[in-house]
This record gives sequence, structure tokens and C-alpha cells, in this order.
Amino acid sequence: MMNSYFVYIVASKRNGTLYIGVTNDLARRVWEHKEGLISGFTQKYHVKLLVYYEEYQDVKDAIAREKALKEWNRIWKLRIIEEQNPEWRDLYEDLI
Repeated sequence: MMNSYFVYIVASKRNGTLYIGVTNDLARRVWEHKEGLISGFTQKYHVKLLVYYEEYQDVKDAIAREKALKEWNRIWKLRIIEEQNPEWRDLYEDLI
């Protein structure tokens, strides 16, 4: 059985505050963001909309990608979201 790992971006709103994370259970993790169960940055800034994600089979690849995305400037992050999700739809609905 192969595991999946996800690098994801959640946002407070279109062009709002962004948070980048990595998880092995994307639906659960986004639900935790939506319910405000994750204290700290995402709870403080109401970062609840799943606007982008990538899937990986190797956790090391996922972690490396997460770190790389966190180093990107904001314009690049917005561009990658716009390319894959121009409407800034909440992709969580696609997961459940």
C-alpha cells in the first residue's frame, strides 16, 4: 500500500493571508483548519480555504517542496494558485 503526502496552501480569502503546510491526510488537516482546531497562525488569521495542493508518494519530497514553497515570494505563490485555481474555489469540497 502506498502512502500519499500533500503539500497544501490554505488562504483567508482571495489574495489574503496564506499558509503552506504538509500532511498525510489532507481532508482531515483542512477540516482542522476550518474548525479552528490548529492554534497559532492559521487560527489567528482565519486561514481556512484550501486553494492549492500537490500530492507526493515520498514524504521527503513533500517536505522538500513545502520548504521550497515557503521560500518563494508572495507573487510566485499567488501565481501558482491562480494557474491551478483561478476562481480561488475552496478545494476542500472536492475532497469530501
